[in-house]
Amino acid sequence: MSAIIEQKKQIVQEISEKLRESKSVVFVDYRGLDVAEVTELRKQLREAGVEFKVYKNTLMRRAAEATDFAALNDKLVGPTAVAFGVEDVVAPAKILNEFAKKHEDLEIKAGIIEGNIATVEEVKALAELPSREGLLSMLLSVLQAPIRNFALVTKAVAEQKEEQGA
Repeated sequence: MSAIIEQKKQIVQEISEKLRESKSVVFVDYRGLDVAEVTELRKQLREAGVEFKVYKNTLMRRAAEATDFAALNDKLVGPTAVAFGVEDVVAPAKILNEFAKKHEDLEIKAGIIEGNIATVEEVKALAELPSREGLLSMLLSVLQAPIRNFALVTKAVAEQKEEQGA
């Protein structure tokens, strides 16, 4: 009996560490998805470096209480799966939100973003943000705009002077 309790304590500790260390965590209800759909979802998440696990709700509740996320306990009802995004904040929300659009049985319950509890709406808003690469691309284009505009103006002035001189 004590071996089982020790095992559960280790699982709670593991979940607690993942909740603390992850940049973002998304909780979903996967009821109604068939095996092929869950396999496809797991594959997409794994390719993005996101860990997707299913734990018993009692263990999740204890881990949430141990990490000051006890407010999540009312969301931990029914079948709950958790996606842990350790490297990318946006990836879990983006993949799960896109998958939920195609498969109505997947329902986002809540999330944790950068250590703060997030509602379903906040998780969906995060999912709509561009990826890191997209944001860097936008920043680069904004930084290049003044130089590009200066080059265009310089070229136009040079062409105008050539026309006047000819």
